[in-house]
Amino acid sequence: MKFKLNQLQDQWNKSNPYDFSDLKAVLINCTLKKSPEQSHTEGLLTMAKTIMQANGVNTELIRAVDHEIAYGVYPNMKEHGWEYDEWPEIQEKVMAANILVIGTPIWLGEKSSIATKVIERLYGYSGQLNQYGQYAYYGKVGGCLITGNEDGIKHCAMNLLYSLQHLGYSVPPQADAGWIGEAGPGPSYLDEGSGGIENDFTTRNTTFMTWNLMHLAYLLKNGFPRHGNNRKEWDESDHDHPNPEYR
Repeated sequence: MKFKLNQLQDQWNKSNPYDFSDLKAVLINCTLKKSPEQSHTEGLLTMAKTIMQANGVNTELIRAVDHEIAYGVYPNMKEHGWEYDEWPEIQEKVMAANILVIGTPIWLGEKSSIATKVIERLYGYSGQLNQYGQYAYYGKVGGCLITGNEDGIKHCAMNLLYSLQHLGYSVPPQADAGWIGEAGPGPSYLDEGSGGIENDFTTRNTTFMTWNLMHLAYLLKNGFPRHGNNRKEWDESDHDHPNPEYR
């Protein structure tokens, strides 16, 4: 899927004074539709991806439902009774990336079940440590994009962005954007006549989100400051506050 940027988006790309060429981004589409069925969420993600690529960011868009992802909160669920689990391969790509964007449709006012599964699997890795003894997602940045035909953009974004920052991601200003049509059945983002692609509010917010993700990832290329948040150092210290004993 290709996305045509507007004149100002192109101008900002061409006049960018920053070198983002050593940044990597993974965008995970949490649609319920398997490929090659059209995904409106992917349409919005593609705008962000196009801006990143124009600025030298190495990007990959993954449609989670196309993969056999097991349920659970451990890094590899094949070690916990599942016959299949393609998540570890996706996790490797997530860990190699500076930026993670999660896109989801709205169903019954909530993010999709696939988005919930993705967050759970990301959570399963959150206890791992990086080379500095910090939690593994420190120094990475996250954002989200939402589509649908009912209210709930901000509700879904609050849930996703809280989840990402709780896991260790840094969240920049304006780290979410979305598009919804009229309440009830009707045209979706990519449908002709929906007004989605032409919507200035959605285009502006998606653009700002994408640039802010790149800016923060650029600032954090060398990792998050390592004073006062080192789990390895904490565990090895002789401190006075042990975990309580449960009876």
